[in-house]
Amino acid sequence: MKRRKKVALALLALVLLSQAPFAYRSYRLRRLGAAIDALNAGRAAAAPEEEPLTEYAGVFHVHSFLGGHSPGTLEEIVRAAKSERLAFVVMTEHPQPRLDTAAATLNGLHDGVLFVGGSELVASDGGRLFVAPGVAAPAQNPPLQELVTRAKSESRLAVVGYPEQARDPALSGFDGVEVYNLYTNARRINYATMFFDGLWSYWSRPELLFARFYERPAENLRRWDGYNASGTGRAYAFAGNDAHANVGFALKDRDGKKTLDFKLDPYERSFRLVRTHVLFGKDEPLDESNLLAALRRGNFYLAFDVFGDPTGFRFTAATDPRDASTQGRADMGDEITLPPGGEVRLKVTLPVQARTVFYRDGQVVHEVPDSSLSSLAVGQKGVYRVEVYLDQLGSLLEGKPWIISNPIFVR
Repeated sequence: MKRRKKVALALLALVLLSQAPFAYRSYRLRRLGAAIDALNAGRAAAAPEEEPLTEYAGVFHVHSFLGGHSPGTLEEIVRAAKSERLAFVVMTEHPQPRLDTAAATLNGLHDGVLFVGGSELVASDGGRLFVAPGVAAPAQNPPLQELVTRAKSESRLAVVGYPEQARDPALSGFDGVEVYNLYTNARRINYATMFFDGLWSYWSRPELLFARFYERPAENLRRWDGYNASGTGRAYAFAGNDAHANVGFALKDRDGKKTLDFKLDPYERSFRLVRTHVLFGKDEPLDESNLLAALRRGNFYLAFDVFGDPTGFRFTAATDPRDASTQGRADMGDEITLPPGGEVRLKVTLPVQARTVFYRDGQVVHEVPDSSLSSLAVGQKGVYRVEVYLDQLGSLLEGKPWIISNPIFVR
């Protein structure tokens, strides 16, 4: 055998050997996909006649071309929201000096999806503030506390974005904190390994590549828990899809028409990964006013729907488990009074078996493995919430929550 041929075969063998780990990683993702399919197929359907609430799934923190950081069109966003069967989308456009982007973006019903035009405002002292309904561009970027105070005085939803950048330790009065941001999480990607993972896995179920870099937002959860436990104020957890559809490439002909448009983060995929599940009273219509009111009250939870449909998750509290009335009963975001010498019973209902972790003031106080129904009797005041884990999906999701609830305040 000629030397050149031997060298070529040796190089080929090295290339094949170097790809063996990625082939195995692709196999594991396929196994994860099969496990997710089996999980969804075995979901327990909620009994409509017994359910006092209506659940709507949507997304928060979405951008279009109007803000200058995305090529995405309004038509693409509507099409993606419809194809993903979303009930609502909260837009958070970057303000522009000569255009009221909050007014120009999607508002109202489009193809059966409710859109709310909001804004992402930059603070002079670090951090961002999402406000909805949105506002025109301010003349200058004021401090974050001033943005919060102004938004609340105008009865707007005020959510602190990128909390790791906020430098004001005394900040208060806001409605929520973006504890999870998809873009911030994606910055942890190891692009060398992700490139080869993509070669092996992109063409089957590319959304599952998310499992490779998704991490529990531990530091933001710590900040949020600390704020609520301090008694300074009451804030709720938001997840930001931070959807831009701006990673990829496009080719155009001489007339400007796209002949190739390849995106690694199309809106459909961003909308599929993490969602906001809002709970309404059965007789409440889904409109902008009711949606923003529910978000301000904390009547919602966050879920990484890519790993399984969480619809039907409930976290409630009651002073007497036999009492089904609104007196002595609380849902996520609500406050309930601890009876003198008595207790409050927390209850979690899930559509599948999973591990539920109960927190009080940011500390783990109880854990229930492999159950679709969990409860905890508490005799101590505090801020209680839960995280839910799908351990049965394997080590790729170890330590990565499927659901993060908003809290119930036991006073």
